[in-house]
Amino acid sequence: MASGAQLSVTDQRLSTRHPVDLPLIGEHRRLGDVMMHVINISTTGFMVKGEVALQRGERITIRLQHIGRIEAFLVWSDGARAGFQFERILRGDDFLMMIKSLQPNPRLHRTR
Repeated sequence: MASGAQLSVTDQRLSTRHPVDLPLIGEHRRLGDVMMHVINISTTGFMVKGEVALQRGERITIRLQHIGRIEAFLVWSDGARAGFQFERILRGDDFLMMIKSLQPNPRLHRTR
């Protein structure tokens, strides 16, 4: 029997990552509130700076502007950073609204 998270979104490294500086609180079933510092985000996941007290495959719930509550699974961790994958791909229009609110500097916005 397989253990760990059964992730429905495949590894999509082609997703554009947007640099952000976003402190947030994640909710974990065992640890309760977990402080995290998101440094980049895409429609499929995000990366945090700093050590996380989670094991690969563990789930955390976060709240994002324009997206709402969403679960993510720890995919990798190297001690100084960690990568999470969302339970589902974020809708493009909601994601762009969120990025615009997180990156007030227009030079950081992707041009179409």
